Amino acid sequence: MPRLLIFLIFIYCTALSGANIRTLYNSLDPLSIPQHLAFYENYPDTPEGRQSLEHAWNLLSGGKEITQPGSLSMISSEALNSIIHLVNKPVNENTQLLSDTERSLIDSLARHLPNRRLKGYDAKTEEEVIALPNEEIDLAHGLFLTQLGADQWDEIRSYEAMIDLMALQLLTKISLQTPPEDKIRAISTLIFDEMGFRFPPHSIYAKDIDHYTFLPSVLDSRQGVCLGVSILYLSLAQRIGLELEVITPPGHIYVRWKGDSKVRNIETTARGIHIDSEEYLGIETKELEIRPLKEVIGMAHINQASIYLHNQQFEKALASYQKAQPYLAEHAQLKELLGFTYLFTGDKVRGTTLLKSVQGHIPSHATTSNTLVEDYLEGAVDEEGIQTLFLRVDEDRTSILNKKTALEKILIKHPNFRDGWKALAITWLQLHRSKEALQHLKTYHKLYSEDPSVEYYLAVIYTQRLEYENAWKHLNVSLELLKPFDHNPKALKELRRHLSLLYPLRRNT
Repeated sequence: MPRLLIFLIFIYCTALSGANIRTLYNSLDPLSIPQHLAFYENYPDTPEGRQSLEHAWNLLSGGKEITQPGSLSMISSEALNSIIHLVNKPVNENTQLLSDTERSLIDSLARHLPNRRLKGYDAKTEEEVIALPNEEIDLAHGLFLTQLGADQWDEIRSYEAMIDLMALQLLTKISLQTPPEDKIRAISTLIFDEMGFRFPPHSIYAKDIDHYTFLPSVLDSRQGVCLGVSILYLSLAQRIGLELEVITPPGHIYVRWKGDSKVRNIETTARGIHIDSEEYLGIETKELEIRPLKEVIGMAHINQASIYLHNQQFEKALASYQKAQPYLAEHAQLKELLGFTYLFTGDKVRGTTLLKSVQGHIPSHATTSNTLVEDYLEGAVDEEGIQTLFLRVDEDRTSILNKKTALEKILIKHPNFRDGWKALAITWLQLHRSKEALQHLKTYHKLYSEDPSVEYYLAVIYTQRLEYENAWKHLNVSLELLKPFDHNPKALKELRRHLSLLYPLRRNT
């Protein structure tokens, strides 16, 4: 349970005498706005309660008198209660809409935050955001506009006020001039330790990944997938003058700070810890892709589309991909997904045109092209076959079996469907049936022998079966396929080391 929540529960659930109230007041963290506001809310008519409110207000205002809309004595009780509720809002309660006066009050407290200098902060429409250069994007504001809509201005500004208050809490412990690594520690402490943001269980987020991606839902539930919490992290960073990069390994996103001679990765699914960059590289990923902030807005729509695609709601998936398109206009992966979705909705002309535009394309960060596009354009699979690849698999064994059955039926009809054989092998691996997986990988290998990942899978399975000669054979093929890319990923290094111990006669191979 977050430290702050434990303390607030104690305050709200305790009736104390005068002496004990003073003792409790003296135990408050002098730099904690939430604690002082919670204390005031529980003991508003005591000298300590009023003193606690004054202290919290002093922290919020950075020790400066707020001249607009006025001093603390001139602020209405309704406005104060709204701020208190926003700072100490219960988890899973929707953020309440603030009045114009309340929003102006919070804005006066936060007007010195660096994100106010960004042109994107004042954007009134999505079109304005899209037209801006990346260095002028206010990420939170852009995301609120694209999800909530420009007509929901009160809701947009209310959620922005919540993030502003979080940033002001940070600035009680750091300053805008604080070194970057100290700012990172402060953000991580606030998000993960004090406020208790967490990665949701797989069984929950797999069905509602869009819910745990968009910023309003993340703020209200205090749960988010990698993209959702990374967006919150970046939104706070923009408010305290911390420049971070957005990094996207396949199927993942995290943020990092890069200094002159040091890199600090921030893994937002693991409480902001640093993980070595090599851990994010795979056999098919030779370098990490840096994404501009504008593309992050589009990625939120791609996450939403993935849910619709899994549920075979193709018209809704198409709408979400189209929503992402202005933010990632030239991105090959989006063109591919958009192309397939056009096919699923019956628009073969647009779908085929988009797929032809990315056929044979190998992204700069990757080591392989996409055989799925080639298989469709060459007639090795139809739309129905491709749809089976998007069937959702979760922690339920039934979902794996359903996908396996669907793939088996498709492969009878389309025996040269390469990605189908690979996907079928993976379902058998998920069922812990390596013998069946091996047979399907061998079938795939006959159709396509230049896939370094499949060579690795074969090497691992043969190692498990104690067939070391075959294991070395496929490991070496994988290494050879990656030589032109000057890429030697950790997975291959570890397998080679393991095989060298098990079968030392081939140590120098």
